[in-house]
Amino acid sequence: MTAVAAPAGVWVDVVGQEAAVGQFHRAATGVSPLAQAWLITGPPGSGRSTAARAFAAALQCEQGTGCGHCPACRTVLAGTHPDVTVVATDKLSISKDEVRSLVLTAQRAPATGRHRVVIVEDADRMSAGTFNVLLKSIEEPPPATVWMLCAPSAEDLAPTIRSRCRLVTLSIPAAEVVAELLRRRDGVEPELADRAARAAQGHIGLALRYATQDGALTAREEAARTLLGLRSTGQAVLAAQTLVDRATAEAKEHADQVAAEERAHFLRSAGVEDSAVPPALRSQLKALEDDAKRRQTRLVRDVLDRYLLDAHSVLRDVLTRQLGSGSELVNVEVAPEIDRAAGAGSGDLTLGLLEAVHEARARIAGNVPPLLAIEALLGRVAVTLR
Repeated sequence: MTAVAAPAGVWVDVVGQEAAVGQFHRAATGVSPLAQAWLITGPPGSGRSTAARAFAAALQCEQGTGCGHCPACRTVLAGTHPDVTVVATDKLSISKDEVRSLVLTAQRAPATGRHRVVIVEDADRMSAGTFNVLLKSIEEPPPATVWMLCAPSAEDLAPTIRSRCRLVTLSIPAAEVVAELLRRRDGVEPELADRAARAAQGHIGLALRYATQDGALTAREEAARTLLGLRSTGQAVLAAQTLVDRATAEAKEHADQVAAEERAHFLRSAGVEDSAVPPALRSQLKALEDDAKRRQTRLVRDVLDRYLLDAHSVLRDVLTRQLGSGSELVNVEVAPEIDRAAGAGSGDLTLGLLEAVHEARARIAGNVPPLLAIEALLGRVAVTLR
């Protein structure tokens, strides 16, 4: 495989985004005007937040170039610069109170840096009412303030917000670029890096998970075999229940861990023991517990969406074989099962299944109970592949 050259300075981990890096670099170095509100869009895993942090570092760089070596660059990339605020959430939404706090932060002059930078990851999780809280600050920010909003697409934000931002769109990095990043940055063995990058289909975070989490790739391959082996409604119902149970357990483990850390931090900050929480603080602890429940709900959806994206890649491989396009398979490890499924069906039927995957993702995103959405999809797969 041909080696992929790494970008320099703060851009070293922003891979496969040459056009976007060019826009950011010109704005940071004064070659082009610096907008005070940016909307950074791109598919999941394309590196939106990584690009935003690198841009913030370039704006704060003491050399004015995004050198990656000065204290300003290093502290921004480490998440410790006093003038760069990053908001990320794994809950269902970003609340109005959180945005109001950001607006107040954005009004302050920089303490040590050249700019006050506010980065909102997953800005699409703000409600219409929350967008209204943000609008005034986006329209008329202080001279040194720069907003960076990250979302999958511009359409995920209110028109009043996106019309006031400079849009930068990221693309899905090529698998070889992602593999090179895993080798260079994370020390992943070349063969495993290639395999993980191919399975992740350009999703950098997912590729890292596949490369570093024991059993993740094997579980993905077993899920693909199960999908292609469905032949009855009963099998589909059982497979759907197993999948949702697994997603719920994974989400609960992560949510419980975060909740325990947040609770411990809160109690330490309040200077009280867990067994002696005064009544005045119990409502705040209850709010933390409610946040944990919302976080778990969101994580279940995220895990299931990851499965649906994998299922889409498997069915696309089936269609590739049926059409004889000669394209390389994403799921090489289950090629025999893909070939059998391709021979047993037709391209039209497989296209219908691919559409069913999109419908399942939309239903789960629209608050349809996940089990019902997954059962409907797998039942259709079983009937089609029978």
